[in-house]
Amino acid sequence: MTHVDRSIEVILAGQHDSGAYVACPTFPTYRYAWLRDGAWCAYALGLYDKWDSAGRFHRFAARCVLDHAELFGASRVVEPPTRYTLDGRIEDPGDEPWPNFQLDGYGTWLWALAEHARTGHPPTGTELDAARLVARYLRENGAASCYDCWEEYGDRRHTATLGSVIAGLTGAAELLSDEDSAIAAAGLRELLGEHVRDGSFVKHDATDGVDASLLWLSTPLRVVPADEPVMVRTAQRIADELTGPTGGVFRYRGDTYYGGGEWVLSTAWLGWYHAETGDMETARARLRWVEEAFTEADELPEQTVDYPQDTEMVVPWVAKWGPVATPLLWSHAMHLVLAAAIPD
Repeated sequence: MTHVDRSIEVILAGQHDSGAYVACPTFPTYRYAWLRDGAWCAYALGLYDKWDSAGRFHRFAARCVLDHAELFGASRVVEPPTRYTLDGRIEDPGDEPWPNFQLDGYGTWLWALAEHARTGHPPTGTELDAARLVARYLRENGAASCYDCWEEYGDRRHTATLGSVIAGLTGAAELLSDEDSAIAAAGLRELLGEHVRDGSFVKHDATDGVDASLLWLSTPLRVVPADEPVMVRTAQRIADELTGPTGGVFRYRGDTYYGGGEWVLSTAWLGWYHAETGDMETARARLRWVEEAFTEADELPEQTVDYPQDTEMVVPWVAKWGPVATPLLWSHAMHLVLAAAIPD
């Protein structure tokens, strides 16, 4: 079995009867379905003609939205969750607060639904109804401060999140023939200029640092062309500042989650950008790193901890939540996307 075959197998095995993709089947803290992670899984499987699985996820996401429609109706931030149980419920986090307001999840889902439709799989009426609710919500609240894709810095406006919202509204405008969403997306694009420092996009509106998720802006969200100078400069900074000692890519400098090691999906993102800009040699090197991260059980972890940024923060996280999440379906999805981007 090839690594590609194995990644497909892992993602399909992690899909619940509801259509939800579990973030990680063996890591208790990740026993949920994130719309963002699921959208990436559905997109990746579509590249390998697994349309039934992708379609089941989109139907699950639509049901989650419609079952909680009251959260999307007000023209104010009411914080609909981006994380659901595998049967589509919203679960009380209990005694330990856990951030769950991430607008990138809804933007990414709309983008992925539009991508699914572009490949000849028109959305159902239920999906269109849900897309209409989400698009209306994002038109009103798309520039709001929220937690980023790492569930951190909830009081900031994050550049990758803004890009996800723009891509989602652009997708909604196409799916729904909705001029209001197109206008809103154009308006939000103007805000991206406030997230540029010294010719590069930055992680959020209160820092000069970069984050690997900034690569989304061009690959695959198409908010900024990959060859635009600001995007080229951003990708170069990510390569220069976030590449770790073994060739993997950190999420961002100063990360302490499980020590802040080299992440599989961020390495795949940068490899994908290299592939799309014609640097196949570097893209293949990133793919080799990702495939070398497969464990003896032939699974991809969330991150490696051999060379963390903060060695003293590995053990406390292991003691709190157990070993690094493995297999992480999002890691397998990004492996699939990078592999598909590189010709044989």
